Amino acid sequence: MLANNFFLLIMKSATDVLELGDSDFEYTVAEHDTLLVEFFAPWCGHCQRLAPEYETAATKLKGKVYLAKVDCTVNSETCGRFGVNGYPTLKIFRNGEDSAAYDGPRTADGIVSYMTKQVGPSSVALHSEGDLDAFINNFEASVVGFFSGEESTQLAEFLKASSAMRDNHRFAHTTDLSLGLKHGVESEAVLLIRPPRLNSKFEDSVIKTTAFSTASLRQFIGDHVFGLCPHLTAENRDDMSGRDLLVAYYDVDYLHNIKGTNYWRNRVMKVATKFQSQELNYAVANRAEFQDELKEAFNLGPSDMQELPLITIRTKEGNKYIMQEEFTPDGKSLERFLEDYFADKLKRHIKSEAVPQNNNGPVKVVVADNFEEMVNNPSKDVLLEFYAPWCGHCKSLEPKYTELGEKLSADDNIIIAKMDATANDVPSMYDVQGFPTIFFVPAGQKDQPQKYTGDREVNDFISYLKKEATHPLVLAGVRGKEAEDKTL
Repeated sequence: MLANNFFLLIMKSATDVLELGDSDFEYTVAEHDTLLVEFFAPWCGHCQRLAPEYETAATKLKGKVYLAKVDCTVNSETCGRFGVNGYPTLKIFRNGEDSAAYDGPRTADGIVSYMTKQVGPSSVALHSEGDLDAFINNFEASVVGFFSGEESTQLAEFLKASSAMRDNHRFAHTTDLSLGLKHGVESEAVLLIRPPRLNSKFEDSVIKTTAFSTASLRQFIGDHVFGLCPHLTAENRDDMSGRDLLVAYYDVDYLHNIKGTNYWRNRVMKVATKFQSQELNYAVANRAEFQDELKEAFNLGPSDMQELPLITIRTKEGNKYIMQEEFTPDGKSLERFLEDYFADKLKRHIKSEAVPQNNNGPVKVVVADNFEEMVNNPSKDVLLEFYAPWCGHCKSLEPKYTELGEKLSADDNIIIAKMDATANDVPSMYDVQGFPTIFFVPAGQKDQPQKYTGDREVNDFISYLKKEATHPLVLAGVRGKEAEDKTL
Protein backbone atom coordinates (compact mmCIF):
# COMPACT_ATOMS: atom_id res chain seq x y z
CA MET A 1 0.00 0.00 0.00
CA LEU A 2 2.79 2.44 0.90
CA ALA A 3 4.59 1.51 -2.30
CA ASN A 4 1.46 2.24 -4.33
CA ASN A 5 1.00 5.61 -2.67
CA PHE A 6 4.62 6.49 -3.29
CA PHE A 7 4.24 5.52 -6.95
CA LEU A 8 1.14 7.70 -7.29
CA LEU A 9 2.98 10.63 -5.67
CA ILE A 10 5.85 10.25 -8.14
CA MET A 11 3.41 10.07 -11.06
CA LYS A 12 1.51 13.12 -9.83
CA SER A 13 4.68 15.23 -9.57
CA ALA A 14 6.15 14.03 -12.88
CA THR A 15 6.58 16.85 -15.38
CA ASP A 16 8.11 17.41 -18.78
CA VAL A 17 8.92 21.02 -17.88
CA LEU A 18 12.53 21.51 -16.77
CA GLU A 19 12.75 23.23 -13.39
CA LEU A 20 15.77 25.54 -13.31
CA GLY A 21 17.32 27.71 -10.62
CA ASP A 22 20.26 29.98 -9.89
CA SER A 23 22.62 27.03 -9.47
CA ASP A 24 21.96 25.25 -12.76
CA PHE A 25 20.33 27.77 -15.12
CA GLU A 26 23.38 28.84 -17.09
CA TYR A 27 24.84 25.45 -17.95
CA THR A 28 21.47 23.75 -18.51
CA VAL A 29 20.24 26.42 -20.93
CA ALA A 30 23.53 26.21 -22.85
CA GLU A 31 22.87 22.51 -23.55
CA HIS A 32 19.82 23.28 -25.70
CA ASP A 33 19.76 24.72 -29.21
CA THR A 34 16.33 26.21 -28.50
CA LEU A 35 14.61 26.48 -25.13
CA LEU A 36 11.48 28.29 -23.96
CA VAL A 37 11.75 29.53 -20.35
CA GLU A 38 8.92 30.76 -18.17
CA PHE A 39 9.89 33.05 -15.31
CA PHE A 40 7.05 32.86 -12.78
CA ALA A 41 5.87 33.41 -9.23
CA PRO A 42 3.72 30.73 -7.53
CA TRP A 43 1.21 33.31 -6.26
CA CYS A 44 0.65 34.84 -9.72
CA GLY A 45 -2.86 34.16 -11.06
CA HIS A 46 -1.79 34.40 -14.71
CA CYS A 47 1.01 31.91 -14.01
CA GLN A 48 -1.44 29.52 -12.39
CA ARG A 49 -3.72 29.67 -15.42
CA LEU A 50 -0.78 29.14 -17.78
CA ALA A 51 0.63 26.17 -15.83
CA PRO A 52 -1.55 23.33 -17.22
CA GLU A 53 -1.25 24.65 -20.79
CA TYR A 54 2.53 24.91 -20.40
CA GLU A 55 2.76 21.37 -19.02
CA THR A 56 0.66 19.97 -21.87
CA ALA A 57 2.75 21.83 -24.45
CA ALA A 58 5.96 20.50 -22.90
CA THR A 59 4.69 16.94 -23.22
CA LYS A 60 3.62 17.42 -26.85
CA LEU A 61 6.97 19.03 -27.74
CA LYS A 62 9.10 16.47 -25.91
CA GLY A 63 12.02 15.41 -28.09
CA LYS A 64 11.63 18.43 -30.41
CA VAL A 65 12.10 21.45 -28.16
CA TYR A 66 12.17 21.71 -24.38
CA LEU A 67 10.26 24.01 -22.05
CA ALA A 68 11.64 25.19 -18.70
CA LYS A 69 10.53 27.34 -15.78
CA VAL A 70 12.21 29.41 -13.08
CA ASP A 71 10.54 30.32 -9.78
CA CYS A 72 11.57 33.94 -9.31
CA THR A 73 10.60 33.99 -5.65
CA VAL A 74 13.55 31.73 -4.84
CA ASN A 75 15.84 32.39 -7.82
CA SER A 76 16.05 36.17 -7.81
CA GLU A 77 19.60 36.29 -9.20
CA THR A 78 18.64 34.63 -12.49
CA CYS A 79 15.38 36.54 -12.84
CA GLY A 80 17.10 39.84 -12.10
CA ARG A 81 19.81 39.13 -14.67
CA PHE A 82 17.21 38.85 -17.41
CA GLY A 83 15.22 41.89 -16.36
CA VAL A 84 12.12 40.03 -15.22
CA ASN A 85 9.72 42.51 -13.61
CA GLY A 86 6.34 40.90 -14.29
CA TYR A 87 4.87 37.42 -14.30
CA PRO A 88 4.81 35.28 -16.25
CA THR A 89 7.68 36.41 -18.48
CA LEU A 90 8.55 33.99 -21.28
CA LYS A 91 11.80 34.09 -23.21
CA ILE A 92 13.31 32.01 -26.00
CA PHE A 93 16.95 31.01 -25.50
CA ARG A 94 19.22 29.74 -28.26
CA ASN A 95 22.45 27.99 -27.31
CA GLY A 96 22.38 29.56 -23.88
CA GLU A 97 21.74 33.12 -25.07
CA ASP A 98 18.58 35.20 -24.53
CA SER A 99 17.32 35.29 -28.13
CA ALA A 100 13.86 36.87 -28.03
CA ALA A 101 10.80 37.49 -25.92
CA TYR A 102 8.06 34.94 -26.47
CA ASP A 103 4.98 36.78 -27.69
CA GLY A 104 2.99 33.82 -28.98
CA PRO A 105 -0.24 32.22 -27.73
CA ARG A 106 -0.66 31.03 -24.15
CA THR A 107 -2.62 27.87 -24.97
CA ALA A 108 -1.00 24.43 -25.25
CA ASP A 109 -1.68 24.08 -28.99
CA GLY A 110 -0.58 27.66 -29.60
CA ILE A 111 2.70 27.16 -27.74
CA VAL A 112 3.32 23.94 -29.66
CA SER A 113 2.66 25.60 -33.01
CA TYR A 114 4.78 28.65 -32.19
CA MET A 115 7.76 26.74 -30.81
CA THR A 116 7.71 24.14 -33.60
CA LYS A 117 8.47 27.01 -35.98
CA GLN A 118 11.47 27.97 -33.82
CA VAL A 119 13.44 24.76 -34.38
CA GLY A 120 15.18 23.56 -37.51
CA PRO A 121 15.54 25.61 -40.69
CA SER A 122 13.18 28.55 -41.20
CA SER A 123 12.22 27.13 -44.59
CA VAL A 124 11.82 23.40 -45.30
CA ALA A 125 13.53 22.10 -48.45
CA LEU A 126 11.16 20.14 -50.72
CA HIS A 127 12.57 17.57 -53.17
CA SER A 128 9.52 15.77 -54.57
CA GLU A 129 5.84 16.19 -55.28
CA GLY A 130 5.17 14.05 -52.22
CA ASP A 131 7.17 16.47 -50.06
CA LEU A 132 5.12 19.38 -51.42
CA ASP A 133 1.76 17.66 -50.90
CA ALA A 134 2.71 16.64 -47.35
CA PHE A 135 3.84 20.17 -46.46
CA ILE A 136 0.71 21.97 -47.69
CA ASN A 137 -1.64 19.39 -46.16
CA ASN A 138 -1.59 21.28 -42.89
CA PHE A 139 -3.97 23.05 -40.54
CA GLU A 140 -2.14 26.33 -41.23
CA ALA A 141 -1.41 28.22 -44.44
CA SER A 142 1.79 27.42 -46.33
CA VAL A 143 4.23 29.79 -48.06
CA VAL A 144 6.22 27.94 -50.72
CA GLY A 145 8.96 29.36 -52.96
CA PHE A 146 9.85 27.83 -56.32
CA PHE A 147 13.35 28.57 -57.64
CA SER A 148 15.60 27.67 -60.56
CA GLY A 149 18.55 26.49 -58.47
CA GLU A 150 20.53 26.74 -55.24
CA GLU A 151 22.42 29.78 -56.57
CA SER A 152 19.26 31.79 -57.23
CA THR A 153 19.49 35.30 -55.75
CA GLN A 154 15.70 35.21 -55.28
CA LEU A 155 16.07 32.07 -53.13
CA ALA A 156 18.53 33.93 -50.90
CA GLU A 157 16.00 36.75 -50.48
CA PHE A 158 13.25 34.24 -49.72
CA LEU A 159 15.33 32.54 -47.03
CA LYS A 160 16.00 35.90 -45.38
CA ALA A 161 12.27 36.56 -45.35
CA SER A 162 11.46 33.14 -43.94
CA SER A 163 13.96 33.66 -41.13
CA ALA A 164 12.40 37.02 -40.27
CA MET A 165 8.83 35.67 -40.25
CA ARG A 166 9.26 32.11 -38.97
CA ASP A 167 7.43 32.94 -35.72
CA ASN A 168 4.11 33.38 -37.47
CA HIS A 169 4.17 31.47 -40.77
CA ARG A 170 5.27 28.16 -42.34
CA PHE A 171 7.81 28.34 -45.16
CA ALA A 172 9.17 25.82 -47.63
CA HIS A 173 11.13 26.02 -50.89
CA THR A 174 12.24 23.89 -53.80
CA THR A 175 14.79 24.28 -56.59
CA ASP A 176 12.78 22.02 -58.88
CA LEU A 177 10.44 24.32 -60.80
CA SER A 178 8.53 21.35 -62.22
CA LEU A 179 6.98 20.78 -58.78
CA GLY A 180 5.03 23.98 -59.24
CA LEU A 181 3.53 23.18 -62.64
CA LYS A 182 0.24 21.86 -61.23
CA HIS A 183 -0.15 25.18 -59.42
CA GLY A 184 0.56 27.24 -62.53
CA VAL A 185 4.20 28.00 -61.68
CA GLU A 186 6.50 28.15 -64.71
CA SER A 187 9.19 30.50 -63.40
CA GLU A 188 10.48 31.63 -60.03
CA ALA A 189 7.57 32.56 -57.77
CA VAL A 190 6.16 32.30 -54.26
CA LEU A 191 2.78 30.70 -53.55
CA LEU A 192 0.61 31.26 -50.51
CA ILE A 193 -1.48 28.10 -50.20
CA ARG A 194 -4.41 28.18 -47.81
CA PRO A 195 -5.19 25.16 -45.61
CA PRO A 196 -7.05 22.46 -47.60
CA ARG A 197 -9.94 22.44 -45.11
CA LEU A 198 -10.70 26.07 -46.04
CA ASN A 199 -10.87 25.53 -49.81
CA SER A 200 -13.97 27.24 -51.22
CA LYS A 201 -15.42 28.20 -54.58
CA PHE A 202 -15.74 31.75 -53.31
CA GLU A 203 -12.00 32.47 -53.33
CA ASP A 204 -8.74 31.16 -54.75
CA SER A 205 -6.95 28.69 -52.53
CA VAL A 206 -3.56 29.53 -54.06
CA ILE A 207 -2.21 33.09 -54.45
CA LYS A 208 1.00 33.86 -56.38
CA THR A 209 3.59 36.62 -56.16
CA THR A 210 6.94 37.27 -57.81
CA ALA A 211 8.11 39.61 -55.06
CA PHE A 212 10.77 38.03 -52.85
CA SER A 213 12.08 40.64 -50.43
CA THR A 214 11.17 40.49 -46.76
CA ALA A 215 9.09 43.67 -46.90
CA SER A 216 7.24 42.58 -50.03
CA LEU A 217 6.52 39.09 -48.74
CA ARG A 218 5.43 40.41 -45.36
CA GLN A 219 2.91 42.65 -47.12
CA PHE A 220 1.79 39.86 -49.47
CA ILE A 221 1.24 37.36 -46.67
CA GLY A 222 -0.51 39.92 -44.48
CA ASP A 223 -2.90 40.81 -47.28
CA HIS A 224 -3.82 37.24 -48.21
CA VAL A 225 -3.12 34.73 -45.44
CA PHE A 226 -6.55 34.94 -43.82
CA GLY A 227 -8.58 35.07 -47.00
CA LEU A 228 -12.22 36.05 -47.16
CA CYS A 229 -13.41 34.10 -44.10
CA PRO A 230 -10.73 32.43 -41.96
CA HIS A 231 -11.14 30.11 -39.00
CA LEU A 232 -10.74 32.25 -35.89
CA THR A 233 -9.06 30.44 -32.99
CA ALA A 234 -7.52 31.28 -29.65
CA GLU A 235 -4.13 31.00 -31.36
CA ASN A 236 -4.72 33.51 -34.18
CA ARG A 237 -7.14 35.90 -32.49
CA ASP A 238 -4.39 38.43 -31.72
CA ASP A 239 -3.34 38.46 -35.39
CA MET A 240 -6.90 39.38 -36.34
CA SER A 241 -7.35 42.10 -33.75
CA GLY A 242 -7.35 45.77 -34.64
CA ARG A 243 -9.82 45.38 -37.50
CA ASP A 244 -13.58 45.52 -38.02
CA LEU A 245 -14.59 41.87 -37.75
CA LEU A 246 -17.81 39.90 -38.25
CA VAL A 247 -17.71 36.46 -36.63
CA ALA A 248 -20.14 33.59 -37.13
CA TYR A 249 -20.08 31.47 -33.97
CA TYR A 250 -21.39 27.90 -34.26
CA ASP A 251 -20.22 24.32 -33.84
CA VAL A 252 -17.06 24.79 -35.91
CA ASP A 253 -15.19 21.46 -35.95
CA TYR A 254 -12.50 21.01 -38.58
CA LEU A 255 -11.22 17.82 -37.00
CA HIS A 256 -14.39 15.73 -37.12
CA ASN A 257 -16.91 17.57 -39.29
CA ILE A 258 -15.27 19.52 -42.12
CA LYS A 259 -18.30 19.27 -44.41
CA GLY A 260 -20.76 20.44 -41.76
CA THR A 261 -18.48 23.27 -40.70
CA ASN A 262 -18.04 24.53 -44.25
CA TYR A 263 -21.79 24.35 -44.90
CA TRP A 264 -22.32 27.47 -42.79
CA ARG A 265 -18.97 29.06 -43.65
CA ASN A 266 -19.83 28.96 -47.35
CA ARG A 267 -23.11 30.74 -46.64
CA VAL A 268 -21.25 33.48 -44.80
CA MET A 269 -18.77 33.74 -47.67
CA LYS A 270 -21.51 33.93 -50.30
CA VAL A 271 -22.95 36.99 -48.58
CA ALA A 272 -19.51 38.45 -47.83
CA THR A 273 -18.62 38.51 -51.54
CA LYS A 274 -21.43 41.03 -52.07
CA PHE A 275 -19.82 43.46 -49.61
CA GLN A 276 -16.12 43.03 -50.46
CA SER A 277 -15.75 46.70 -51.35
CA GLN A 278 -16.66 47.59 -47.75
CA GLU A 279 -14.11 47.60 -44.93
CA LEU A 280 -15.26 44.57 -42.96
CA ASN A 281 -13.50 41.28 -42.28
CA TYR A 282 -15.21 37.93 -41.71
CA ALA A 283 -14.44 34.77 -39.75
CA VAL A 284 -16.03 31.63 -38.32
CA ALA A 285 -15.31 30.38 -34.81
CA ASN A 286 -16.30 27.63 -32.44
CA ARG A 287 -18.75 29.14 -29.98
CA ALA A 288 -17.68 26.83 -27.14
CA GLU A 289 -14.05 27.94 -27.55
CA PHE A 290 -15.11 31.59 -27.29
CA GLN A 291 -17.83 31.16 -24.67
CA ASP A 292 -16.01 33.26 -22.08
CA GLU A 293 -15.49 36.08 -24.57
CA LEU A 294 -19.13 35.99 -25.69
CA LYS A 295 -20.19 36.21 -22.06
CA GLU A 296 -17.74 39.03 -21.35
CA ALA A 297 -18.39 41.10 -24.47
CA PHE A 298 -22.01 40.34 -25.31
CA ASN A 299 -23.41 38.92 -22.07
CA LEU A 300 -24.34 35.71 -23.90
CA GLY A 301 -24.39 32.47 -21.91
CA PRO A 302 -24.80 28.85 -23.03
CA SER A 303 -28.61 29.16 -22.88
CA ASP A 304 -28.44 31.89 -25.54
CA MET A 305 -26.69 29.61 -28.02
CA GLN A 306 -28.68 27.89 -30.75
CA GLU A 307 -27.63 25.39 -33.40
CA LEU A 308 -27.69 28.14 -36.02
CA PRO A 309 -24.72 30.52 -36.29
CA LEU A 310 -24.65 33.51 -33.96
CA ILE A 311 -23.44 36.62 -35.78
CA THR A 312 -21.58 39.47 -34.10
CA ILE A 313 -19.57 42.44 -35.30
CA ARG A 314 -16.89 44.16 -33.29
CA THR A 315 -15.16 47.21 -34.75
CA LYS A 316 -11.60 48.35 -34.09
CA GLU A 317 -13.09 51.25 -32.10
CA GLY A 318 -14.80 48.74 -29.80
CA ASN A 319 -18.38 49.10 -31.08
CA LYS A 320 -20.36 45.85 -30.92
CA TYR A 321 -23.41 44.55 -32.74
CA ILE A 322 -25.44 41.33 -32.62
CA MET A 323 -27.64 40.01 -35.42
CA GLN A 324 -31.06 39.60 -33.80
CA GLU A 325 -32.72 37.84 -36.72
CA GLU A 326 -32.22 34.09 -37.02
CA PHE A 327 -29.53 33.07 -39.50
CA THR A 328 -31.24 31.63 -42.57
CA PRO A 329 -29.60 29.08 -44.91
CA ASP A 330 -30.25 31.33 -47.93
CA GLY A 331 -28.17 34.07 -46.27
CA LYS A 332 -30.89 36.71 -46.67
CA SER A 333 -31.02 37.53 -42.95
CA LEU A 334 -27.23 38.08 -42.87
CA GLU A 335 -27.49 40.23 -45.99
CA ARG A 336 -30.14 42.41 -44.34
CA PHE A 337 -28.01 42.69 -41.22
CA LEU A 338 -25.01 43.86 -43.23
CA GLU A 339 -27.06 46.33 -45.25
CA ASP A 340 -28.26 47.90 -41.99
CA TYR A 341 -24.75 47.87 -40.55
CA PHE A 342 -23.23 49.69 -43.51
CA ALA A 343 -26.17 52.12 -43.54
CA ASP A 344 -25.47 52.85 -39.85
CA LYS A 345 -28.96 51.72 -38.87
CA LEU A 346 -27.98 49.15 -36.22
CA LYS A 347 -28.20 49.80 -32.52
CA ARG A 348 -24.88 49.20 -30.78
CA HIS A 349 -24.71 46.48 -28.15
CA ILE A 350 -23.50 47.92 -24.88
CA LYS A 351 -22.77 45.76 -21.88
CA SER A 352 -24.07 47.61 -18.87
CA GLU A 353 -25.24 47.10 -15.35
CA ALA A 354 -28.61 48.59 -14.51
CA VAL A 355 -28.60 52.33 -13.95
CA PRO A 356 -28.80 52.85 -10.14
CA GLN A 357 -32.22 54.03 -8.98
CA ASN A 358 -30.58 55.82 -6.08
CA ASN A 359 -27.26 57.44 -6.88
CA ASN A 360 -26.97 59.96 -4.06
CA GLY A 361 -23.87 58.61 -2.32
CA PRO A 362 -20.61 60.56 -2.10
CA VAL A 363 -19.16 58.39 -4.90
CA LYS A 364 -21.45 58.26 -7.92
CA VAL A 365 -21.92 54.93 -9.64
CA VAL A 366 -21.30 55.02 -13.37
CA VAL A 367 -22.48 52.25 -15.70
CA ALA A 368 -22.26 52.06 -19.47
CA ASP A 369 -25.86 53.20 -19.92
CA ASN A 370 -25.38 56.41 -17.93
CA PHE A 371 -21.75 57.09 -18.91
CA GLU A 372 -22.71 59.83 -21.37
CA GLU A 373 -24.91 61.57 -18.81
CA MET A 374 -22.55 61.26 -15.86
CA VAL A 375 -19.01 61.43 -17.27
CA ASN A 376 -19.50 63.38 -20.49
CA ASN A 377 -21.57 66.11 -18.87
CA PRO A 378 -19.76 69.12 -20.40
CA SER A 379 -20.19 71.29 -17.30
CA LYS A 380 -18.69 68.86 -14.78
CA ASP A 381 -15.18 67.77 -13.89
CA VAL A 382 -15.16 64.04 -13.17
CA LEU A 383 -12.67 61.88 -11.30
CA LEU A 384 -13.49 58.35 -12.43
CA GLU A 385 -12.17 55.12 -10.95
CA PHE A 386 -12.36 51.94 -13.04
CA TYR A 387 -12.32 49.00 -10.64
CA ALA A 388 -12.92 45.26 -10.38
CA PRO A 389 -14.93 43.80 -7.48
CA TRP A 390 -12.25 41.17 -6.79
CA CYS A 391 -9.32 43.64 -6.85
CA GLY A 392 -7.55 43.93 -3.49
CA HIS A 393 -6.06 47.35 -4.30
CA CYS A 394 -9.55 48.60 -5.18
CA LYS A 395 -10.91 47.38 -1.84
CA SER A 396 -8.08 49.19 -0.02
CA LEU A 397 -8.82 52.36 -1.94
CA GLU A 398 -12.60 52.31 -1.32
CA PRO A 399 -12.74 54.00 2.14
CA LYS A 400 -10.29 56.70 1.03
CA TYR A 401 -12.20 57.30 -2.19
CA THR A 402 -15.46 57.51 -0.25
CA GLU A 403 -13.90 60.03 2.12
CA LEU A 404 -12.78 62.07 -0.88
CA GLY A 405 -16.33 62.02 -2.21
CA GLU A 406 -17.65 63.17 1.16
CA LYS A 407 -15.18 66.06 1.33
CA LEU A 408 -16.24 67.23 -2.14
CA SER A 409 -19.96 66.42 -1.82
CA ALA A 410 -20.85 70.15 -1.63
CA ASP A 411 -18.95 70.99 -4.81
CA ASP A 412 -21.45 71.15 -7.69
CA ASN A 413 -18.72 71.39 -10.29
CA ILE A 414 -17.04 68.05 -9.69
CA ILE A 415 -18.17 64.42 -9.56
CA ILE A 416 -16.26 61.65 -7.80
CA ALA A 417 -17.32 58.44 -9.54
CA LYS A 418 -16.51 54.79 -10.01
CA MET A 419 -17.31 52.16 -12.62
CA ASP A 420 -17.07 48.36 -12.49
CA ALA A 421 -14.97 47.72 -15.60
CA THR A 422 -15.73 44.00 -15.50
CA ALA A 423 -19.50 44.50 -15.80
CA ASN A 424 -19.65 47.48 -18.16
CA ASP A 425 -18.14 48.34 -21.51
CA VAL A 426 -15.28 50.80 -21.12
CA PRO A 427 -15.11 53.48 -23.87
CA SER A 428 -12.16 52.91 -26.18
CA MET A 429 -10.39 56.18 -25.30
CA TYR A 430 -9.87 54.93 -21.74
CA ASP A 431 -6.86 52.61 -21.58
CA VAL A 432 -7.69 50.33 -18.67
CA GLN A 433 -5.09 47.58 -18.30
CA GLY A 434 -5.27 46.99 -14.55
CA PHE A 435 -7.19 47.96 -11.45
CA PRO A 436 -7.78 50.45 -10.11
CA THR A 437 -7.24 52.82 -13.04
CA ILE A 438 -8.29 56.42 -12.39
CA PHE A 439 -8.94 59.20 -14.92
CA PHE A 440 -9.65 62.89 -14.51
CA VAL A 441 -12.12 64.06 -17.17
CA PRO A 442 -12.21 67.87 -17.26
CA ALA A 443 -15.28 69.93 -18.07
CA GLY A 444 -15.40 70.99 -21.71
CA GLN A 445 -12.62 68.53 -22.65
CA LYS A 446 -14.38 65.18 -22.59
CA ASP A 447 -12.26 63.88 -25.46
CA GLN A 448 -9.08 64.37 -23.38
CA PRO A 449 -9.27 62.19 -20.25
CA GLN A 450 -6.10 62.36 -18.16
CA LYS A 451 -4.83 59.25 -16.40
CA TYR A 452 -4.16 59.85 -12.70
CA THR A 453 -0.79 58.44 -11.67
CA GLY A 454 -0.29 60.02 -8.26
CA ASP A 455 -0.50 58.56 -4.78
CA ARG A 456 -3.89 57.47 -3.48
CA GLU A 457 -4.31 59.14 -0.12
CA VAL A 458 -7.19 61.60 0.24
CA ASN A 459 -4.88 64.60 0.45
CA ASP A 460 -3.04 63.43 -2.68
CA PHE A 461 -6.28 63.44 -4.65
CA ILE A 462 -7.28 66.85 -3.32
CA SER A 463 -3.87 68.35 -4.13
CA TYR A 464 -4.17 67.01 -7.66
CA LEU A 465 -7.71 68.32 -8.12
CA LYS A 466 -6.71 71.77 -6.82
CA LYS A 467 -4.29 71.98 -9.74
CA GLU A 468 -6.46 70.39 -12.43
CA ALA A 469 -10.06 71.28 -11.58
CA THR A 470 -11.82 73.78 -13.81
CA HIS A 471 -13.20 75.71 -10.79
CA PRO A 472 -11.83 76.23 -7.25
CA LEU A 473 -12.66 73.26 -5.06
CA VAL A 474 -15.41 73.47 -2.46
CA LEU A 475 -14.72 71.43 0.68
CA ALA A 476 -17.13 71.13 3.59
CA GLY A 477 -19.05 74.17 2.45
CA VAL A 478 -15.97 76.44 2.31
CA ARG A 479 -14.86 78.21 -0.87
CA GLY A 480 -11.73 79.78 -2.24
CA LYS A 481 -8.75 80.40 0.04
CA GLU A 482 -10.43 78.70 3.02
CA ALA A 483 -11.02 75.59 0.94
CA GLU A 484 -7.38 75.53 -0.05
CA ASP A 485 -6.33 75.93 3.58
CA LYS A 486 -8.49 72.97 4.59
CA THR A 487 -6.67 70.70 2.14
CA LEU A 488 -3.26 71.44 3.60
